[in-house]
Amino acid sequence: MFPERLTEGYRAFLDGRFAAERSRYQMLAEKGQHPEIMVIGCVDSRVSPEVIFDAAPGELLVVRNVANIVPPHEPDRGSQHGTSAALEFGVQALRVKHIVVLGHAFCGGIRAFADEQEPLSPGDFIGRWMAQIAPAAARLGQRAPGDEEYLRRLEFASVELSLQNLMTFPCVRILVERGKLALHGAYFGVASGRLLVRDPATGRFDPVAGSPLAP
Repeated sequence: MFPERLTEGYRAFLDGRFAAERSRYQMLAEKGQHPEIMVIGCVDSRVSPEVIFDAAPGELLVVRNVANIVPPHEPDRGSQHGTSAALEFGVQALRVKHIVVLGHAFCGGIRAFADEQEPLSPGDFIGRWMAQIAPAAARLGQRAPGDEEYLRRLEFASVELSLQNLMTFPCVRILVERGKLALHGAYFGVASGRLLVRDPATGRFDPVAGSPLAP
């Protein structure tokens, strides 16, 4: 049976947001989508970009995977490239002007990698996926026993690595160099609601104006 929670939510959407924004949905159906911002976020149910940024339909092109990872440009590898395909669509077809890599606190994928957790299945899909952040972890050095702050540093370092990997895609690098595409790093505090944005000049993540003071 289809989840009743979804049925109830759909009815509320139909009577509320859809009714209020029906003309916008009709316009999007007729003219297609033209989002200027692409967000690469985590599958974590607590970190929905559309909710965090209070986005209207058609405003954000959102890609979500475990731990908001952007793999490097590897067209010759014999595997599927879901995130890379979405990136190609956003950059080449929709011509987005901004790409935001959105990390977050308490990321389960980051903890699974840092704690070297046992695979959840024989396929170890999470383990193999998260192995891609090994270069970020290597730059942080050895984790001290009981150092929980290490997880936070690794969450930030993973965002940095994804930004670097974005530049390995020729279509991204060329547009960035021409000033037609901008890359951004951001980090959301699940408990506090605090949003930090990476300063490209310093590499530091600073709170946006109006963000809660708590870390």
